Amino acid sequence: MRGGKVAFIAALLATSLVLAGQSPPIRQLGSPVEIGSRERNTAAKPTPRWPDGKVNLGAVPGEFGLWLPFSGINERLVIPDELDGEAARPYAGRPRVHEVPFQPWARALYEYRRDNQFEPHSRCKPSAGPRQLLTPYGVEFVDAPDLKQIFVIDLGGPHSYRTIYLDGRGHPPNLEPTYYGHSIGHWEGDTLVVDSRGYNEGFWFDRTGLPHTEQLHMTERFTRTDSKTIEYKVTLEDPGAYTHAWSTGFVLGWDGQQELFEYLCQDNNTATDLLVGSQGYVDRHRSIVP
Repeated sequence: MRGGKVAFIAALLATSLVLAGQSPPIRQLGSPVEIGSRERNTAAKPTPRWPDGKVNLGAVPGEFGLWLPFSGINERLVIPDELDGEAARPYAGRPRVHEVPFQPWARALYEYRRDNQFEPHSRCKPSAGPRQLLTPYGVEFVDAPDLKQIFVIDLGGPHSYRTIYLDGRGHPPNLEPTYYGHSIGHWEGDTLVVDSRGYNEGFWFDRTGLPHTEQLHMTERFTRTDSKTIEYKVTLEDPGAYTHAWSTGFVLGWDGQQELFEYLCQDNNTATDLLVGSQGYVDRHRSIVP
């Protein structure tokens, strides 16, 4: 009897392996790949629109999908000075590190963070502006025309959302600094222009640690050029951290085979090496709060 059970299990496993070999590979949810490379052979369709002609930044009715950084986890706002040739080609049009108009203290903090990657986003803190869009698990734009609001939901962070108001309101006086700040938007043709203020200093602009202060004023431009591409541009004004305004941007790619899934941020997390970049250990008693 025992031998019969063993034979049955072995046959079942063999059958499973054969069937698995015949089936297409299952894509890992939120796989941090370069969506631009993976979807390069997918034909682009015209930019989807609402009945009133406005651009739809999200999924068309009856479908789902997420926006991912075009170059995956390698996407960046500035080009390292040491990156040359073919390695720098995907980031054409963005400033080099030496071209960023840092205040002296901001440059020193940026250099510190490059070697101490204890980032707030990896500890479930909300991240606004470009960093919210750079999560390797993607973001979803939920347009609510009746509310005149757009919600930007990032999957791979605190599972929170940012609200963009499109009802013509201005910024409230005496804004209380928050992670997502206060965002108001309007359409200029097919481009959504978003003006944001009221940020706290608890997040990084990107994974490399670009700093800012509560004086930050961001102007973002989202242009969906077709069904699979959003061109994102941002102008950063922060006299507390930079000597003058500067601009950068990147591209988001559409993944029509993924949707939001349950993401438990830091639930009994022991993978400290995944939270601090290349380091396997980090001293949590810091002289500089990241």
